[in-house]
Amino acid sequence: MEFVLKHQEFSHLREVEMFPNALNPHKEESLMLVSAMIDQVVALHDGLRWFHIGSDEVYYLGEGEESKQWLQKEENSTEKLCLSHMKAVASCMVSSHPAVKPIVWDDMLRGVSEETLTESGVAQLMEPMIWDYAPDLDENDKVLLVEKYHKCGFPKLWFASAFKGATGANQSLTLIGHHLKNHLQWLKVANSTPADMLQGIALTGWQRYDHFSVLCELLPVGIPSLAVCLQALQNGGYSEKVKENVEKQLGLSSLEIDTFMSESSGTFPGSDIFTLVTQVCFYLKPSVDELLERNSLLDKWNAVMQELQAALNRVFYMCTLEEWMEENVHPSLHKLQEVVDDLDKAIQAQS
Repeated sequence: MEFVLKHQEFSHLREVEMFPNALNPHKEESLMLVSAMIDQVVALHDGLRWFHIGSDEVYYLGEGEESKQWLQKEENSTEKLCLSHMKAVASCMVSSHPAVKPIVWDDMLRGVSEETLTESGVAQLMEPMIWDYAPDLDENDKVLLVEKYHKCGFPKLWFASAFKGATGANQSLTLIGHHLKNHLQWLKVANSTPADMLQGIALTGWQRYDHFSVLCELLPVGIPSLAVCLQALQNGGYSEKVKENVEKQLGLSSLEIDTFMSESSGTFPGSDIFTLVTQVCFYLKPSVDELLERNSLLDKWNAVMQELQAALNRVFYMCTLEEWMEENVHPSLHKLQEVVDDLDKAIQAQS
């Protein structure tokens, strides 16, 4: 919701005035806003069958003044407030788009009692998506969650993993092994889940941790990880044969799983960006810190940056290109330029 609530025009709909990441569920205009956003997205997707309405990590729900007054009644709780808003959004969507099934993140449902969750009636309107992006996710914990949602009347549910992101807000390279282990754990959970209940698994690829955060790994950098994770899911595990298949499909000479790929190449779309970003991370920053050379080093990296900008410009909007360069490249180049300038001044002073 930050994308909308950050604007002054909609700031009065925030749950807490200072924070644009939670909607005030008591205002009728809030539901109208969400409904309008849903309608706009649905209009762009013909034949849509599912629609993810979000609802995760609503940390400030219940902190607004209207919510505090509502919570003063003994029978009310933050959990019921959340379920009520979810139900209102889902009901509105089903009414306007009866062929589309709402999906909702499950973390706001995990702590709700089975009785409260069942009585809310949300199970008849939506499908929960259980998310966990850790390489060591607790298999038993997830199986118990599946059983809970089944008891509460949810006929279908989803899992959510991550093939990039999830390892650092400003991460530039993707550690494939981290994400592969996450998917192998999800396979174990899937094997313990009724086949007629599991709709599928969503492989999330984070662009940012939140709307106001910096960019994490760019999509081309995460494609080898995506390929590995998809192949692991398709084959029910990871093996040397799966590894060779991914290398062949992506044109990679060697696929590194447990470490960052230091010598990356490939023939897949975006592989030039993958290669150049790897050079930035492995060589630009260390070389600046060590200052192995002076002007020749600066000239070299300026040439690489021009090539990288051209490659990025073929895939991303200019605003994304400029933001990534500003976050990951310009600070190091500026530092290098300052050191080179200082050395030049020192040499001129002695000549």
